[in-house]
Amino acid sequence: MKKIAIITGATGKIGEEFVKRLISKNELEEIWVSGRNDRKLTALKDAFGDRIIPFQCDLSDKNELDRFIEQIAQSDVEIRYLVNNAGLAKMGRYDDFSKDEIENTIDVNCKAVALLCQTCIPKMTARCRILNISSAASFQPNPYIALYSATKVFVKNYSRALNYELAKTKITCTAVCPGWVDTEMLKKESDGKAIRFPGMVSAERVVKKAIKDADKGKALSVCSLFVKYEHFLSKIMPNRLIMKIWAKAVEKYL
Repeated sequence: MKKIAIITGATGKIGEEFVKRLISKNELEEIWVSGRNDRKLTALKDAFGDRIIPFQCDLSDKNELDRFIEQIAQSDVEIRYLVNNAGLAKMGRYDDFSKDEIENTIDVNCKAVALLCQTCIPKMTARCRILNISSAASFQPNPYIALYSATKVFVKNYSRALNYELAKTKITCTAVCPGWVDTEMLKKESDGKAIRFPGMVSAERVVKKAIKDADKGKALSVCSLFVKYEHFLSKIMPNRLIMKIWAKAVEKYL
């Protein structure tokens, strides 16, 4: 039985950092990587070698997600790490979103996470790890990223509850909650002006801390003092005030 890791959203900066970190674990015979871009998946295999097994898959497409789940279910593997990293995000008012954008965001950020956990857990043993990428946006409501923020609340709460349910099996589930991460997902300019991202950190830093926390069995991974401070404030400040501060900071970029 092969020992493997599965990483969704593997072609982005955070996903690639997970590949870099997990490829160094000699116990892993294969790392299954999924993403929508076949060229980028091939580049991952070229960069990291034959232990990388690419799966081109759009997790917002029910048929493609079902095929990926079926492939996992039918395989004789032990899943040492499941990293649910794939995600969709868009900043805008509620009426800037199409029906498809709303459905796709929920399907990728929520449904795929739950279905992949459900599929992979039976193929895990003690000390296997699930890392679900949530966000500091899950700490409180966030106008203008309302949909993204709400889906990340689902990921955080689902992961922490799942970690409790799995305690007797010694399988752990960690909700990874970074703040702003320097990736291609962030729009860096608006009308020629640089957008400010307070407390932004590198993908490398987020992933290094996430794996360290997961290996310790932690239910929550927060990688910087800035985000820990945000988490603390979210517990003591009224949500209405936090939303007002957040909205004033981002409205100029809409």
